[in-house]
Amino acid sequence: MAIKKFDLVIFGATSFVGQILTEYLFQHIGLSRKIKWAIAGRSETKLNELRDSLGEGAAKLPIIVADSHDRPALDSMCKKSRVIVSTVGPYILYGEELIAACAENGNDYCDLTGEAYWIKQMIVKYEKAAKKSGARIVNCCGFDSIPSDLGTHFLQQQGKKEYGKYFNSVKLRVKAMKGGASGGTIASMGEMIVAAKADPQVRKDMGNPYILCSEKHSYSIKQQIIKGPTYDRDFNSWTGPFIMEAINSRVVLRSNALNKMAYGKDFSYGEAMLTGDGAKGRVKAFALTAGLGAFAGSMIFDPLRNLMNKFILPKPGEGPSLQDQLNGYFDIHLQGSNKKGEKMAVQVTGDRDPGYGCTAKMLAQAGLCLAFDLAKEDKAGGFWTPATAMGDLLIDRLNQHAGMSFNQQN
Repeated sequence: MAIKKFDLVIFGATSFVGQILTEYLFQHIGLSRKIKWAIAGRSETKLNELRDSLGEGAAKLPIIVADSHDRPALDSMCKKSRVIVSTVGPYILYGEELIAACAENGNDYCDLTGEAYWIKQMIVKYEKAAKKSGARIVNCCGFDSIPSDLGTHFLQQQGKKEYGKYFNSVKLRVKAMKGGASGGTIASMGEMIVAAKADPQVRKDMGNPYILCSEKHSYSIKQQIIKGPTYDRDFNSWTGPFIMEAINSRVVLRSNALNKMAYGKDFSYGEAMLTGDGAKGRVKAFALTAGLGAFAGSMIFDPLRNLMNKFILPKPGEGPSLQDQLNGYFDIHLQGSNKKGEKMAVQVTGDRDPGYGCTAKMLAQAGLCLAFDLAKEDKAGGFWTPATAMGDLLIDRLNQHAGMSFNQQN
């Protein structure tokens, strides 16, 4: 294999998350001979502005100009780098050509998409090419779905050590989180709604918890999804729907399928938000359900969605302030149980706004993990999840360098 000029290229570096990621990466590794990296995007002017914002020490940070729809430029970029990290969404609009280029050129790749139906399309179209070239494609390397996927992996490993077997049931509950939304995330949600309205098959796929699994998967149960206020005795709390469940559960279930159903054909997985015990917790659960329902309803109808986009929701390129990112956090608890009634709980936390401050660090460390911790001979080409591609290697990086923690609870 030809020696590549760069270990890592950040594609979409001038996007909202891309800027946070680039600044974090520069602070984390700087510019050195050991790790060679570059920033890429469609606007040379904006790339230069981003580089200048990092200070004089970043003056020699390489820049690559490439548009999401310019396949020759993407191929050229891929030929220069071992790993491509993409922040360019909505991926249904801007992601396919880069996936195709990476799959065919043998590049490792990671992104932060939460668009399950798009991932399924990419698997169908490009998995054969990725397997042939040795490209490891790893989607969902941000808040969706690293805490869920790696949290489940960590829980299962601890359970296997203590009980000699994996848990066939796992619950994830969000105890607390604080963060804002960016225009890019809102745009991705809007595109998913537009796609669902236009195509009945997409609507069906979005409701299928096994969409990311092979059609020959051997799951034997129907997954239970919390869609309204529910009391959870394991956590002594009322719960309401968690908006990220729609992607996170699909990724976790795919991980089990890729692991040859190690957690069992009857493995169940579900997510929810904890709202507290008693009457107050019940009221919060109902309010959460109503709020999510109202938001979803307003996004379905074009006139309401257009009004919200114009007057209320952040525009693409906008997002939470630096102070809001620094003040953000998340506190997630997972509980596993087996058929003998044995249980275990773990906690996963992050020290920044989950969708942006933490996501940028997760994605950066995933790219570095693919570049330096995971040899080509250790993991074949194809479409993988964070847990099945990097597992403990990435957990170690996140614990050490990304302000996250994975801990077993007593």
